[in-house]
Amino acid sequence: MTLLAGELGWPAWQQVPVESWRGLDHASLEDAVAEEAPVALVYNGEPHVVMLATPLDLEDFALGFSLTEGIVSSPEDIEAIRVFTRSEGLEVRVRIPVARCATLPDKGRNLTGRTGCGLCGAITLSQAIRKPPPVGQGVQVAASELLSALSALGSRQRLNQLTGAVHAAAWAIPGEGICQVREDVGRHNALDKLIGVLARNRTDFAGGYVLVTSRASFEMVQKCAMAGVTLMAAISAPTGLAIRLARESGLTLIGFARDNRYLIYSHPWRLLQAAPVSRPSK
Repeated sequence: MTLLAGELGWPAWQQVPVESWRGLDHASLEDAVAEEAPVALVYNGEPHVVMLATPLDLEDFALGFSLTEGIVSSPEDIEAIRVFTRSEGLEVRVRIPVARCATLPDKGRNLTGRTGCGLCGAITLSQAIRKPPPVGQGVQVAASELLSALSALGSRQRLNQLTGAVHAAAWAIPGEGICQVREDVGRHNALDKLIGVLARNRTDFAGGYVLVTSRASFEMVQKCAMAGVTLMAAISAPTGLAIRLARESGLTLIGFARDNRYLIYSHPWRLLQAAPVSRPSK
């Protein structure tokens, strides 16, 4: 297995000594532990937010975060991304057009986002509960392909195989399976990293679907819809707010997608069963 080195000297994981007990059996061992680091996102020299994240794929993270948070509308708005090491963490400097910076959402949002926090730092309700535009028709996926992709995802999670502590977000295409995977201690960070690498590669977001190894919380659906993703499958449960947003935005939301089963919470016509569900007429 290729080891993951992390960004600019910040390791993605490390070995730590542990005392292992199983009943009365004891051993002194070493355990692989996932790292998290403070990552500051700075736009045109102005601090915006500090997130706790796995120090991997931070350029993808910055691009995906900028898109899903509505800071920019396309990858072309990003003029430069550079990652710097600081004594306390990592700093990602993003240069965007001055006009974009002048209308930066949540201006002054330079607060700390904890590992499990997807909406940390939002100051008002309107900033937190942003409604993305409706998604397009997008993809249709055979249920057998979805289950096959979910089955293959574990073997693609390199950091989680080492540590057992990180989430993954994966991009799959019908007929091709999983094409990209990004991992992070934060589920929302993993999704931003995935959206970032897809946007950088000029991926057609209508041509595939997203798998996440977490619950389907509101901000996960929000980020997918902002990018134009039309189907997201999560291995755990959705929240009520996430379901309502998925229904409003036209996104197909699937939960509890594991062990050869799943529940469809919105727009089931995109998942092709033995007896297909018809798309509602306009």
